[in-house]
Amino acid sequence: MSLNPESVAVADAELRAQLAAYAQRHPAHAALVDEFSTLLDDPENPFLRERLAGHFTGSTWLVSADGERVLLTHHRKLDRWLQLGGHADGDRNLARVALKEAEEESGLSGLVLEDGALFDIDKHWIPERRDVPGHWHYDARYVVRAVGSEQFAISEESLALAWREIRDVAAAVIDAPDNDDSLPRMAKRWLAR
Repeated sequence: MSLNPESVAVADAELRAQLAAYAQRHPAHAALVDEFSTLLDDPENPFLRERLAGHFTGSTWLVSADGERVLLTHHRKLDRWLQLGGHADGDRNLARVALKEAEEESGLSGLVLEDGALFDIDKHWIPERRDVPGHWHYDARYVVRAVGSEQFAISEESLALAWREIRDVAAAVIDAPDNDDSLPRMAKRWLAR
């Protein structure tokens, strides 16, 4: 995705504003917000997966219409239960990336981005796989609500998909022993809203 310099500046300013608002709501993540901001300033495009020193990704806290359940994926490559999401591939609007990835990975239509505000951020290591060295993902997470059918379709990126009670996720009661520790954090944040 090729953007003119003015479009890049507008998109980057929007992400900076989202990060600043997030830091105000979650001061314990201020240092991580600073890392995200530093990455945003990097002259090598941090929205491309080819930037192996680390790059941005977008993902979703995809909740049911009633807000009681979250859709999780048993990620094929990482063999862990995670939220849906993926690479920006040049798109500097991470909320749009998150929504697109949720649609692609779930097969659901009728998904709605809640408010465009960052719900969570996370920096996590992706281990080496085949010809791709290990690298960092700087993941921007947004709330998406399923307002249509909840009948999902498993994509090639998943071993399984499952709707989980958010209260169970908050209590770290998920089937697999090797789960992402940010899932309970997001579940607790959702329940406390």
